[in-house]
Amino acid sequence: MPEVVEVEDHVTTSPGTRELEQEPGLGTSTPPPVTAPPSQFDTRPSLSDRPLLLAVQKAGPNGGNKTPRAHTPNFFTPLGSPIRRAIQMTKLDAHDAWLPITESRNGNVYYAAFHTLCSGIGIQALVLPVALTILGWTWGVISLSIAFAWQLYTLWVLVKLHESTVTGMRYSRYIHLFNAAFGEKMGKIFALFPIMYLAGGTCVALIIVGGSTSKLFFQIVCGEGCTAKPLTTVEWYLVFTSAAVVLSQLPNLNSIAGVSLVGAVTAVGYCTIMWVVAVTEGRLDGVSYNPKKEENNMVWIFSVLNAFGIIAFAFRGHNLILEIQGTMPSYEKKPSHIPMWRGVKVAYLIIALCLYPLAIGGYWAYGHKIPPNGGMLTAIYQFHGRDTSQAILGLTSLLVIVNAVSSFQIYGMPMFDDMESKYTTRMHRPCPWWLRALFRVMFGYGCFFVAVAIPFLGSLAGLIGGMAVPITFAYPSFMWLKIKKPKRQSFMWYLNWGLGISGTVMSVLLIAAGVYVVIDTGIEVSFFKPH
Repeated sequence: MPEVVEVEDHVTTSPGTRELEQEPGLGTSTPPPVTAPPSQFDTRPSLSDRPLLLAVQKAGPNGGNKTPRAHTPNFFTPLGSPIRRAIQMTKLDAHDAWLPITESRNGNVYYAAFHTLCSGIGIQALVLPVALTILGWTWGVISLSIAFAWQLYTLWVLVKLHESTVTGMRYSRYIHLFNAAFGEKMGKIFALFPIMYLAGGTCVALIIVGGSTSKLFFQIVCGEGCTAKPLTTVEWYLVFTSAAVVLSQLPNLNSIAGVSLVGAVTAVGYCTIMWVVAVTEGRLDGVSYNPKKEENNMVWIFSVLNAFGIIAFAFRGHNLILEIQGTMPSYEKKPSHIPMWRGVKVAYLIIALCLYPLAIGGYWAYGHKIPPNGGMLTAIYQFHGRDTSQAILGLTSLLVIVNAVSSFQIYGMPMFDDMESKYTTRMHRPCPWWLRALFRVMFGYGCFFVAVAIPFLGSLAGLIGGMAVPITFAYPSFMWLKIKKPKRQSFMWYLNWGLGISGTVMSVLLIAAGVYVVIDTGIEVSFFKPH
């Protein structure tokens, strides 16, 4: 059973403000109790943009330690304002101000848009035309549209579930919301691995893509007659990782808003350049748009499932949406879901303007000739390496590298937060700066080691990625049913049951397809031999 926490108001007031508090309608009634599920993670409620606003007073005359201040700007609102009434609803915890995700609650709609766009579009979108080679024009576009609308709805669900206006509880991490709905045991079994895989696995993939593209960028800039000795692939991985680790020393999620803006701009840039180059250069000779047919029905079925998986994996970032919203202040009259949803709508409008031209334009230009490995990125160099300006090719490579470095920061932030939460929970104090830096260095170079040691990890992406599909397409609907409890046989009841079950079935089918591909085609195991 959740633990009931008694609420006390410790904010010191001046004589003038005591008169304001006694006026009618200024929240002088006894606040309701707040319930919070027990967890080793941070699930403390906070409706304030200063998580420690109630805990900044000094120790009493008998001594004792002071509670550390939050790392947020020093400003107070009038004591009779909505934020005071919101504060009276909750008992705030110091751990919120000690962890990277909730250390600062000064986010806004622009920060939300930057973070969402940076985490919602990336290299995986470049493979979308490959899915259309299997599904064809009609079913390819229909499947892409259904997946886009589906994941946009589940984003809305997560944004609405972030906080409760009844209890004042805020869930600033995906795992916390899942634990609140289904319990910690279920969270460890069904949610913890997919969430950590989407964070850590994406960082490994970004090192592989960023390092390989850095090598290609050097070759383009150096030219054919270059006499400089090029670095090896592993050395380029190391260069990219070192840059990412240095940038990861920014303290919290709000502090990397500018980095996310750069990542968003570069992602839009290289997506736009690729489909514009593909369309302006014209269709290749002998292009066919007929869906691929396999002689073996079983092979054809798994090819279709693989196409659905490509489309599903193009939409990522749901494991970060609650964390992004957790950086925003929340008021009684303007809860955080209002600016957050505005930022999400702007971000996904831009994402749609990138994904649809990329998928349709790429398929129109290359048809079945598009390389299955690398998609548009490989096609640009393979088909237009000689007839396209080297400056355009170099700029495209540079944008991919900068986007990969920027995306590394936002996908690594949940891992940084988790590592530091273990320290703060045990020691009951914030991480010292040197330990925080050590955690991030260890994580960055740990991802580098995995990228070098297991270069064939991409061959298992379909199998492991199938386990992560429910994070986007299934779990949000089930959490809505568990927490909101819509009326049986109502529209929302049918909708969420339908989407939740469909997402689970899709995950099972994608895992089965991944296993079949591994067994049928095999994996070229080559430890410590990246290409």
